Amino acid sequence: MTPLHIARACPADARDMADLLNQIIAIGGTTAFLDPLTSHDIQDWMDTAGPRGLGFVARTEAGQMVGFQWVDPHPTLGPDVAQIASFVRSGTTGIGIGSQLFEATRKATRDLGYAWIDATIRADNESGLTYYQSRGFETYRTDPQAQLSDGRQVGKISKRYDL
Repeated sequence: MTPLHIARACPADARDMADLLNQIIAIGGTTAFLDPLTSHDIQDWMDTAGPRGLGFVARTEAGQMVGFQWVDPHPTLGPDVAQIASFVRSGTTGIGIGSQLFEATRKATRDLGYAWIDATIRADNESGLTYYQSRGFETYRTDPQAQLSDGRQVGKISKRYDL
C-alpha cells in the first residue's frame, strides 16, 4: 500500500473533494452524479448530515487528495443505517486508497452507533461493485429499472456491510 494521510473531512477539504468528484463525473460511467458539484454543494452535505455524517479524505505525502469517503444517515432505511459514497482519483486505483479509507470509515461509523452501511451502486459500475464486494459488502437488493437523473436506465445494486 502507498503511504497516505487519512484524515476526517472538514469544510476546508470541500474544494478538493468537489474537484476530485468533478473529474470522475467528467469521465462518466461510474457515479450517479451527472452534473458538476461546487465546494458549497459538498459543504451542504456536511451541514445537512448533522452529527451522524462524516467523511475521510486520503492525501499523498505531497498533499494531493486522491480519494474520499462520506457516510450519513440513509434517508429511507432508518436511523441505524448509514449510506456510503466512495471516490478515488482516476489513475490512482489499486494502490490501497479505498482500503485505507474504509478502515477509518468503518471504525468511525460503528462509533456513531450505526448497525450497518448501505452502498447503492450503479449496476454498470464494475469497479465500484468489485470494491464494495472486496470490503465484505453483500448484495441485498437489485433494481434493474433504476434510472439516472437524465432518464438513462442503468440499474442499481444495493449492498450492505454489517457493523
